[in-house]
Amino acid sequence: MFLARPVLALAGVARKMQLVTSHLPSLVHESGQPGGLQEIVAELCQRAGVRPATQFVPWRRAQFLATTMPATAIYPLTRLPEREAQYRWLVPLFEENYVLLAVRGKLLPLEQMKEKRIALLRGAAQAAILKEQGFTRLVEASSIDEVHRFLLGGMADAAFGERRIISASLKGQGASESGFETSAPVGTSTAWLAGSLDFDATDVGLFQRALESMQADGTLRRILARHKLT
Repeated sequence: MFLARPVLALAGVARKMQLVTSHLPSLVHESGQPGGLQEIVAELCQRAGVRPATQFVPWRRAQFLATTMPATAIYPLTRLPEREAQYRWLVPLFEENYVLLAVRGKLLPLEQMKEKRIALLRGAAQAAILKEQGFTRLVEASSIDEVHRFLLGGMADAAFGERRIISASLKGQGASESGFETSAPVGTSTAWLAGSLDFDATDVGLFQRALESMQADGTLRRILARHKLT
């Protein structure tokens, strides 16, 4: 049976919001079919009664825009203690699992991998996760595709990132997954839709109620299942 999507009253900064993100397949696609997180955010915005334009930029620039421009929301952003006061945290979106990816036969036990060059997305939370575990040779890239170019080109010994993103990006580079292997999760976190600090408690409540309605009528579960994010 079709359930009407409840649309909530517009409030505060949300009326004027814009979105910033990066090309992070398979969760966020800049072109073609939308990724799972794109569908979730689009549905949240529809239920909140807003129609923000989305700007795709390098991840570090996305963070810069969300902390310097008014009415700007960003996703998927990992919630870290050092970021807590920089954003208004609107709603959680997705549980992330971070893994190492290396050419088959080159993936060593975790302690030995700490001596290797690890490619990762510049400005991403993964750097903090790796540094906490004792990794020091980090090779930062401007995009997830560049992360894999560093790995495939021999400028890094392994890549590090959310397991679905690095797997999808590897396919996008034309590489066969059979030639690579991934570690067990090295860290986990929650990806959020977050906003600039001019979003207020009313705006937060707007998106929280939108998420609750998606959970209540099963829309969130269906999107996650369709994109194999459960």
